[in-house]
Amino acid sequence: IVDVPVGDELLGRVVDALGNPIDGKGPITSKMRRRVGLKAPGIIPRISVREPMQTGIKAVDSLVPIGRGQRELIIGDRQTGKTSIAIDTIINQKRFNDGTDEKKKLYCIYVAIGQKRSTVAQLVKRLTDADAMKYTIVVSATASDAAPLQYLAPYSGCSMGEYFRDNGKHALIIYDDLSKQAVAYRQMSLLLRRPPGREAYPGDVFYLHSRLLERAAKMNDSFGGGSLTALPVIETQAGDVSAYIPTNVISITDGQIFLETELFYKGIRPAINVGLSVSRVGSAAQTRAMKQVAGTMKLELAQYREVAAFAQFGSDLDAATQQLLNRGVRLTELLKQGQY
Repeated sequence: IVDVPVGDELLGRVVDALGNPIDGKGPITSKMRRRVGLKAPGIIPRISVREPMQTGIKAVDSLVPIGRGQRELIIGDRQTGKTSIAIDTIINQKRFNDGTDEKKKLYCIYVAIGQKRSTVAQLVKRLTDADAMKYTIVVSATASDAAPLQYLAPYSGCSMGEYFRDNGKHALIIYDDLSKQAVAYRQMSLLLRRPPGREAYPGDVFYLHSRLLERAAKMNDSFGGGSLTALPVIETQAGDVSAYIPTNVISITDGQIFLETELFYKGIRPAINVGLSVSRVGSAAQTRAMKQVAGTMKLELAQYREVAAFAQFGSDLDAATQQLLNRGVRLTELLKQGQY
């Protein structure tokens, strides 16, 4: 049975899927080890999501708020800035983690599955430059690693996150990305002669992701009140959200942030499609001030999108429509944000 080292000693380190260091900074001196495939907590230890998890991205915090213990899917085509949202969120935790209030701190775990080594190195450098590595663990199973390691990496990272959750601390885990884990799992299953299902994925590919994402939870106070928030990433092909893996993961998670190539090329970055992005439990965790400001915003943006489609035909618009258009353009500008 596979187990990995867990604990505060892993913070600031880069490890492989089995918890061995790969950053050349010497061995990891953690005393505790934890099984990789632990079961998700039951119904009794949990409590509903109620505290905000500030990503520092205006469009997310206002329109699709994320709470501690929530699972929010980041979904989009390649090169739409999925990883950027995740990395931004890690870097934006710096001001909380530099403080002394343990309740506000958020330890981050970034699991890179099937990515290029150069990409992972670049990412670690970016986190180091932003001084964000000291509260982050990077778990990496690169494209050149064997399929079982790519399959295992998310579970290893999850166990490291559960250590914080079960000790009354708060952690955030990013799986980047679960499509590649599913591909690795498909490869293993086909080699083991298991019968293929839809898109040649094995029949239990849904269980593969559900047992992983169910481990992200908010615990109640008698169990320490810790939380593990998950941001899984899924890459779609040509914006097809109704493919097999995307629909599966959307149904497991508590909402999704949908990124679009069109918006990205128009210069609206982060390229979040506000109409298709939802947060099913996050509104309960939003701060009251943010709720007041953002409450009307979603409606106004929806009205703007509706009117903007018609405005291309007509030249003479009435004052109310014109005001909607102007306001929508201003709101869209407001939600744009640079990287890091």
